[in-house]
Amino acid sequence: MLVSMFRYIFSRRYVPVLDKPAGDLSEKEFDLESTGSDTSEASTLTGNEKPSFKADSRVISDAIIGLSDGLTVPFALTAGLSALGDTKVVIYGGLAELIAGAISMGLGGYLGAKSEEESYHATRKQTNDQILNNPNALSESISAIFEPYNLPEPLTAELTTHLEKCEPDQMVNFIMSFEHALPEPASSRAFTCALTIALGYFTGGFVPLLPYFFTESITKALIWSIGTMVLALFLFGYVKTCVNIGWRSARHIWQGVLGGGQMVFVGGAAAGAAMGLVRAFDYHPAKA
Repeated sequence: MLVSMFRYIFSRRYVPVLDKPAGDLSEKEFDLESTGSDTSEASTLTGNEKPSFKADSRVISDAIIGLSDGLTVPFALTAGLSALGDTKVVIYGGLAELIAGAISMGLGGYLGAKSEEESYHATRKQTNDQILNNPNALSESISAIFEPYNLPEPLTAELTTHLEKCEPDQMVNFIMSFEHALPEPASSRAFTCALTIALGYFTGGFVPLLPYFFTESITKALIWSIGTMVLALFLFGYVKTCVNIGWRSARHIWQGVLGGGQMVFVGGAAAGAAMGLVRAFDYHPAKA
């Protein structure tokens, strides 16, 4: 973080302090000064580093939230409804739950993202007002940011002075990034969050419902649904774990297997509880 902080402070957007007066620099020297950093960056990009695609961690998090709930709740519901012995009841009830659940989950994600966006803009406005109206508090905030890094006092004072000469917007960006640690949310964040969670929930929940479309035997459909969901839950838990910790070593593989087993256990416990409750409610002593 300290490296990124220095890069932020001394990036090309700020005017550097030159040892020579501006009039003493020749045109050739000026060209070398202005293009040197660009040349070094270009050589770095053309060297060993290769641009690679990296998925947005927030989108991945939203997809995991939607899939984890979708693979668990609808599976438990369809397994519980199968105790009634009618595939149509399972299909209609499952579809109704999928649609309602996807809308509810998506709406929750949308409202949560909107709350984050409002919190960011409120904090940014407060920071901007502080910079304009209370410069002394700004100096204290900058010093507090550098304090955990045990920098020499002259260097901290120089950095603080340098930052105080920046434009207000640049100063606000610095405070938001390194004091509040609040990245600016994308304008489409709320919609993307809602859509990702809703689609993840519907996709995950539709998997255990598929077998009931292809057979009228409730027993066969339940067996196929359980088998499909055991595999889906295990793969989801395995991939979710290995995405976070890695794929290569034997330890990572073993932890992925444990993650898959935990998902199977949670989904199986939920389905078993749902089936038990439905059978308990449908129990008639006269038929015993």
